[in-house]
Amino acid sequence: MTSIFQHSHLLACTLLLAAGTALAQGYPAKPVNLMVPYPAGGPSDATARIFATPLGKELGQQVLVENLGGVSGAMAAQKVLAAPADGHYIFQGSPNEVILSPLANAAVKLKAEDFRLVHPVADAVMVFVARKDLPANSVDELIALARKSADKPLSYGSVGVGSLYHLILEKVQQDAGIKLMHAPYKGNAPLLQDIGGGQVDFAVLVYSAAMGALAEQGRLKVIGQLGAQRSELLTNVPTANEGKELKNFAYKTWSGFMVPENTPEEVVQKLHKAIGATLKDPSVRTQLAAQTQVASPSMSLAESAKFFEAETARYRDIAKSIQLQPQ
Repeated sequence: MTSIFQHSHLLACTLLLAAGTALAQGYPAKPVNLMVPYPAGGPSDATARIFATPLGKELGQQVLVENLGGVSGAMAAQKVLAAPADGHYIFQGSPNEVILSPLANAAVKLKAEDFRLVHPVADAVMVFVARKDLPANSVDELIALARKSADKPLSYGSVGVGSLYHLILEKVQQDAGIKLMHAPYKGNAPLLQDIGGGQVDFAVLVYSAAMGALAEQGRLKVIGQLGAQRSELLTNVPTANEGKELKNFAYKTWSGFMVPENTPEEVVQKLHKAIGATLKDPSVRTQLAAQTQVASPSMSLAESAKFFEAETARYRDIAKSIQLQPQ
């Protein structure tokens, strides 16, 4: 009886392995959806559209960009997790959606461990961006203005409660001893429009070509960046820690292509190879630079996993430091 059981178990494992191999050999069998967790028009959307065509060429199937905003990006993440874990739904994620959103929103049931980071794709510069007539032209001046406006707090926007941008400005309030009013949005693009229209005082957001165009038109202003040093792509904007108020205050963000953690290994390997080849494409790197983003360095699957684990721990520590509670 034991021998029969062992034989059956071995046969089942062999069949599963064969099925996985067959799936990988046939992957992708249809167009691949690249899920962007914000509305069209923002920097996340721009990144996805830079990658879609060359990644599709590497995979031998069309890559279709799909946009779904809401719940700090968690709505889109949940849709990817609900789809079959066969590599035909890729999530373009960042710390916002898969690490921070579950910590801030009690309705979000996913966790970072539900995803596997196949490969980071881009690093982005975050900046303080303000309405054009806000009487502050640096981060220090912004903090001074907030202190003077304690009875009527300045408003700041983010892409949702628990998003990285929200956490950063909660941390600013904690460190600088100021009070601000939070206005959550479904995405970068509508928030940027409202800053340009003067409905919101300021925000911390990823710098984008659209933001740069609005700044050149005089519809808003970029008053500081959050990197440890000035980005080579934005040398005329000082960092926050160059001032007096936020010394050693530095953050950057990244995005990457993720799949559900139970996606077959052979599929993940094929997708990883295609992403790696796409990142070497000079046209992709040039287009990312035009969006003030830098193509991520090459990583093995093991390195991607280690990076994702470290980032998850880091952002959970930030959330804990500001006592972020699920709402």
